Amino acid sequence: MGERRRALNRAGLRGGRWAPHKPDMTDEAHMRAAIALARTHLGKTGANPSVGCVIVAGGDVVGQGVTQVGGRPHAEEQALVQAGEAARGATAYVTLEPCGQRSAGTASCSERLVAAGIARVVIACTDASTYASGRGTERLRSAGLTVELGVLQTEAAGLYVGYEPPKA
Repeated sequence: MGERRRALNRAGLRGGRWAPHKPDMTDEAHMRAAIALARTHLGKTGANPSVGCVIVAGGDVVGQGVTQVGGRPHAEEQALVQAGEAARGATAYVTLEPCGQRSAGTASCSERLVAAGIARVVIACTDASTYASGRGTERLRSAGLTVELGVLQTEAAGLYVGYEPPKA
């Protein structure tokens, strides 16, 4: 067993909710995996939306997360912890725009993605919440990350039909 596989096993990233990932998977395939993760917590995240995040480095999935029951922690937060140093230079696939500000005053998901050294963020849907609403994508772009919007937007939009984002 390779060192990366052992690290994933130690982090509890085998079996369970993990969707099968292969090194040759496309952006759409990775986004579908993130959408599948988000579906697992629909209706369980309080006022927060259920978001899925998959982090891929060198063709390997190195972290994934879903918004937890009650709304915290966020998907990106969990995926970054699982990925650790492997997040540097990786691509994050996120079903909803990463928050640009947190209501609790802690680091936002966009700040965390930048700090972890993520190189590219692929996002299915924008978020009209006062805590995101372009702030997340602007922070990512300002920090030099490549941001792609709208990958499988139609598929992911169904996740957020009942979501009522907070407004200023």
